[in-house]
Formats: sequence, C-alpha cells, structure tokens
Amino acid sequence: MSTPTGTYRVQVRPEFGLDAAAGLAGYLRALGVSHFYSAPLLAATPGSPHGYDVVDPRVVNPELGGAAALDRLVAALRAQGLGLVVDIVPNHMGLFQPAANPMWWDVLAKGRGSEYADWFDIDWDAGPLVVPVLGSPSLDDLKVEEGELRYYEHRFPIAAGTGDGTPQEVHERQHYRLVYWREGNERLNYRRFFAVTELAGLRVEDPAVFAATHTEILRWVREGLADGIRVDHPDGLRDPGGYLTRLREHAPDAWLLVEKILERGEPLPPWPVDGTTGYEALAEVGGLFIDPGFSDEPESSWADEALAQKRDVTRRLFGAELNRLARLGGDKADLAELAANFAVYRTYLPYGVEHLEAAEQRTNIRIPRLHDPDDELAQRFQQLTGAVMAKGVEDTAMYRWNRLVALNEVGGDPSRAGVGPAEFHAAQERRLREWPDTMTTLSTHDTKRGEDVRARIAVLSEVPGEWAAAVGSWRGAVTFDDPSFEALFWQTIVGAWPIEEERLRLYFTKAAREANRSTSWDEPDEAFEAAVGASLARVLADGDLRDSVHDFASRITPYGWSNALGQKLVQLTMPGVPDVYQGTELWENSLVDPDNRRPVDFAERLDLLAALDAAVAGGHPLPPVDVSGAAKLLVVSRALRLRRDRPGLFTGYRPVAATGAAAGHVVAFDRGGALSVATRLPVGLEAAGGWDDTALELPAGEWTDALTGRRATSPALAGLLASYPVALLVKD
Repeated sequence: MSTPTGTYRVQVRPEFGLDAAAGLAGYLRALGVSHFYSAPLLAATPGSPHGYDVVDPRVVNPELGGAAALDRLVAALRAQGLGLVVDIVPNHMGLFQPAANPMWWDVLAKGRGSEYADWFDIDWDAGPLVVPVLGSPSLDDLKVEEGELRYYEHRFPIAAGTGDGTPQEVHERQHYRLVYWREGNERLNYRRFFAVTELAGLRVEDPAVFAATHTEILRWVREGLADGIRVDHPDGLRDPGGYLTRLREHAPDAWLLVEKILERGEPLPPWPVDGTTGYEALAEVGGLFIDPGFSDEPESSWADEALAQKRDVTRRLFGAELNRLARLGGDKADLAELAANFAVYRTYLPYGVEHLEAAEQRTNIRIPRLHDPDDELAQRFQQLTGAVMAKGVEDTAMYRWNRLVALNEVGGDPSRAGVGPAEFHAAQERRLREWPDTMTTLSTHDTKRGEDVRARIAVLSEVPGEWAAAVGSWRGAVTFDDPSFEALFWQTIVGAWPIEEERLRLYFTKAAREANRSTSWDEPDEAFEAAVGASLARVLADGDLRDSVHDFASRITPYGWSNALGQKLVQLTMPGVPDVYQGTELWENSLVDPDNRRPVDFAERLDLLAALDAAVAGGHPLPPVDVSGAAKLLVVSRALRLRRDRPGLFTGYRPVAATGAAAGHVVAFDRGGALSVATRLPVGLEAAGGWDDTALELPAGEWTDALTGRRATSPALAGLLASYPVALLVKD
C-alpha cells in the first residue's frame, strides 16, 4: 500500500463532473497533495448534489461522465503523479426517485419474489412495504398512467396483472403501501439511514449482496484506478467488523478509512483499517485555540441537554425501529431509555460491551439478550444507538446548547472548553503509535461550520466580557424569545462576516429547525422563521447596527486569522494523513451543508499559487496575513509539499517546550526534522505584551523556516514568528 502524504477532498457532482475534476490535477500537484479524494462516484439519484443516495452501485454515475470519464480522471491524476481515494456508501441506497433505482423498483413491483428482495433490510413479516410519500392521509390524488401508479411527480410500478380498477383499488393490490409522510417514523418496515426514509438500508452482511454492490468499486482497486477507500457510515451496518474484514480481504493493499465518530477517550475498534476520517483530530486541534477559562457553565448542563434530546428523538423519530425491536421480543420503553443513555455511538459485540453495561447501570435496566452478539435483538439494537446519537446530539442538541459554537462540531464535546498542549501532545503520540496512517481534517462536507469560521469564533473565548457587551448593545435592535438561538445567531454572523444575506437566512432556517425548539422540520413555525429573516435583514440594513457588527468582526479578525493559520499548520503536520477540504486553502467562511458544497473558484487559487511561487522564487516580499488568504495558501502548500517530498522528516513526534512568560501561548512539536510552531490564544498574548523573552527549547542543529526561507538564528519566538504567527522549521 502506498499511503498518501496528503489528500484533497473534492465534491464531484453533476455541475462539476469527472472531466472538470481531471482539470484540477496540475493544481493539486502544485499544491502538494499526493491523492485526489472524491465524493461518491457511483450512480446516484439524478441531480444529487452529494452522491450519497446511490441508486445503482454497478456503474459509475453517468451524470458525472460515466466510466470513460473516470478513466480520464485517473489518467490525468497519474500524469501528475497523483492517486485517487474514493468515498463509498455500503449502508444504504437512494429511493427518492424509485424509477432511478432498478433494484428498488423491482422490489416494489415483485415484493418478496424480487431477485433483489434480499438486498434491502426489510421486515417482510410486517406486511407490505410502507412508503411514506403522501402529503395527506388521502389516496384521492393517486393516478394510473402509462402502466404506473403515480402521485404527483412520484412514480411507482404496478405488479403484473394488478392494473385494473380505480387507482385506489390498484394500490391495494401492490406489494407496497403509500402512506402519509408523517406516519413513516412509526410505520416504516425497512431499515433506513438515520431518520431519512428516502435511504433504504442494505444487507451487505450477506456475501451475495456484498459481492453485487461492490463489484464495480473493487474493480477500481484491482485495476489500479483507486488507491484508497473511505467507507461512509459503517455504524449503520449489521456487522461493521465483519464487513471491513471482507472488504480488506478484497482490497488488501488499499488505504482504508472509516467515517467513525469517536467520543472523547473512545478508541477505534481493532478493525483491519488504517484509521478514521479525522473528527477526533479536528477536536484536538481546534481545542488548542480555545481559552478554557471563558465560561463557568457546568459541564452537566450539556450532558443534560444531550440526554434530553436523545430521549426525544428516540420517541419522536425512531418509533418504527423500536417497533421492529418489539417484534423481536424487546420492550420498547426499556430499549428506548437504554439507547438514549449510550455515551458512544454503538457497541460491536463483544467489543465495547462496557458501554452497554454503563448504559444499563445508568438506567437500572438490564436486558441479557443485548449482550449476545448472535441475538438479532442485540444486532439491531446496536444499529439503533448510533442513529439516536447522531440525531439527538449532533443534529439537535448541538443546535440548542450554544455557549461557544466553535465547539459544536461532529465528534466534539461542547462542554469541554479547550485542549491544553500537554493533552494535545499525548494524543499525537498515541496517534503515531496506534494509527499513524489515519486521516486528519479540519473541514468536511459534514462539519457544521468551516474551519476559519470556527477559528474566529474561538477568539470570543478570549474576550467574553467584550462579547457580552457587544451582544447586549445589539440586542435592543434585534431580540429573540429563544436565548439559545440568539447566541447562535450572533456568533454565526460575527464568525462568518462578511457573508451574503441569503446564505445566512438559509443557514438560520436550517439551524433553528434542527434545534426543534422554536420551529422544526415537521412543524415549521412560519412566524418565528419570518422574524429571524426580518432580524437578519435589520442587521444588514441598519447602518449603525451593521457598522457596529462590522467593527467588532474586524477587530477580532486578525486574531481569527492567527488561529486559522495555527490550526492549519498543526493539522497538516501532526501524525496522520492530512486532508484539505475543497477551497479551504484560502480563507473560507462556509456554514453547514449545503453551504459548504458551494462551487470553488479553482482558477483564483491556481493563479494565486502561481503568483506566490513566482514571488518566492524571485526573492520578492512574502504575502502579509490579510484578506486575500495568500498567507494560508503559503502555509498549506509548503506543509503539503514538505510532507510529500521529504516524508522522512515526519516519522516521529516529540513535544518542543518553551521557556518564558508567554510559554503558554505556543504549541510546538518536532516530527523528526520538521518542527511546527503555532501561536495560541493571541489576544491574551498581545495583552501580556507579546513574546518578550519567550523562546523555544530548539533541538540542536541548523533550522530554516520553510514558510519564509529564513534561517532560524535564535530560538526566541519574537524572531521566529516575526512574519507569521506560525513557523515550519526544517533541519538543514
């Protein structure tokens, strides 16, 4: 296996297909990555902006250009010495347009007699397939047209010999039942992805289903088209460990990653993989730039909120899953309470049984069957707990508990303010020892706000009094009955400023509905959402208010840039394989999806990188840390190139200490010849008078800063960090 030295994530989609992606090869080579890391490439629901709703795993998505375009992409990458890492979706398939999914269409038409009936995780004993698509309980709007049953734009097959009579009579003869969409959470009888009824679970634990759904993907590996595989949502599978063992057997030399969310202190199960997609690294790096003293709110308040929301979503969203467990002999109330009290996503019995036991202790409930790995009740319960955690914590509680939203991130712990250097170093030594080839990241298509937005919001942890005063002055013009949403509102505006009104409006609508307090997806409160939109418009239209917000954002922006450069350098050079999410090599103010899938101006980045390289080669001044983002591009390109071209400099890990009054404001580590230095808590550093006599305990030898090209003639931080708040020292 050729492990990547750095990857670049691209959201390939119909508007930016495989041929467009091939055009990035030269730029990515110049940037310094070794591998192109792609969103899913198999045939997805027509028009899908993300590719996770696969409808035919046997073919390359024709909307992306098909197999020929994939060959052209690989050829372009190989010409630049780059490899390909692909994202795959083994857990589910897309159902939103049944006619686009030939397997699902056949199941709807033939029921249990379909050759694909065993593909999907369906409880056939629970009656006809439940399809929650109707806008009301009425069947009056059903029609029979062109041999199909239709409901507005939705099309469904009609079983052979059942097409006579009224649409309602025809409907009653089918292997499925179209029901009111609000009934889906209770009546559904197929496993789904979280609470998304348009995504049906696959039975990849069946060797025949595994083979059928992985033939094309494994062909890419076998023929050298793909070097690595990223496995989406393994926690949804019946047996993640068994699946990954089978995948590794078929792809023994691939770089294999899992999208596994690990809670604080939770180890990755001993699977035959190279690591995760890096959310635990994101939490470690981001925590370095949070002032731990900014709030005295007790940690228990977050734990209470998370538990309350897990209880709520279990009851509100997962009735169908609990009903299926009940049909296996489980007690719905006990199972619901146990699921809500899980502290991690799931167990992988017998691995992780201690988490089940801890939940049983918290609830004073013990269900012996849940301890048996071979019991179907236990197997299905394990699939439920991850969905409860994701929907209850990430998708609800993290939009309700908004003390500092830079901490409200996938795999994060919002109650835990900050990660100290000693804890960070211990985590990196552990990563190098246990999972040296795991991915690290700061932004993904699933992060709730971009890395640079989080970096600026982190500054608020250093100025809590000033921030409270600012919000207090703005509150007179814009008020909310929901204090938690108000906190999210102002932090988001300041963190992403300047940003278009429409992007913010769409974000706030999604965030408020996810929080499920003042409005929701199922019961949108039009008055509240209109008031939010009006408040946002007032912020942007009221000259004095807008100027006040602008002035505050402008004041903290330089510190946000310092944090952004620091966390980027740390992530790119720490143990693990660094990933750069598309566009984040410059300043990037994305919010949650779909905002973070906006088109990227690659031409701008290519031109800026070329100009940067020309300036360095010509001995011209280096770019300042300013709005252009050129300084971030310098950090990204130099770190990635160094990792690719001189991998021997990144084989170890040793913390580098500092002495002096400001020693707490620096984090530094030596990877074995490449030494990273980053400023932390820059507001406090400035208030204390700067670096003064603070110096690194620099290892012996001659060192040159790869960012500035200057020789490190002294260990004093005032000199090492004179140009930038970061340095990447290389031993000569």
